Amino acid sequence: MNGGVGCDRSEEVIHLTRGPSGLGFNIVGGVDQQYIVNDSGIYVSRIKEGGAAALDGRLQEGDKILAVNGKDLKNLLHNETVELFRNAGSEVSLNVQHRLQPQNGSAGYRGDGEPGGIPLAVILVPVLAIAVAGMWAFLRYRQRM
Repeated sequence: MNGGVGCDRSEEVIHLTRGPSGLGFNIVGGVDQQYIVNDSGIYVSRIKEGGAAALDGRLQEGDKILAVNGKDLKNLLHNETVELFRNAGSEVSLNVQHRLQPQNGSAGYRGDGEPGGIPLAVILVPVLAIAVAGMWAFLRYRQRM
């Protein structure tokens, strides 16, 4: 999973007020559960509908969270980070690195929490077409023998 390579990033501080269902997003990553190869950072994996993050609108799936209330998230285990979020209080300040989409039209990120690239159908359809054409040519060749 190497979704961060080749994408520019911008940083922002986002202040959220904890709602009835928390901050309204899920995270992945940490020293023990790397989401992106050779990167132990913490990433937003899902924004919950109607949650504090969704209502604010600035935090996006795929964003990297650099700090919570000024506490750097570098070199933390996933569970340590979860506890940090749980104990952050009702007013939470997030230092966030947004992922910017490449300008060449390539999606690069599917939006479902997983890094993406070329959709499978783009590769699969031409390969299947070549295989069918090859099989047809082989069968025609055998009929003539």
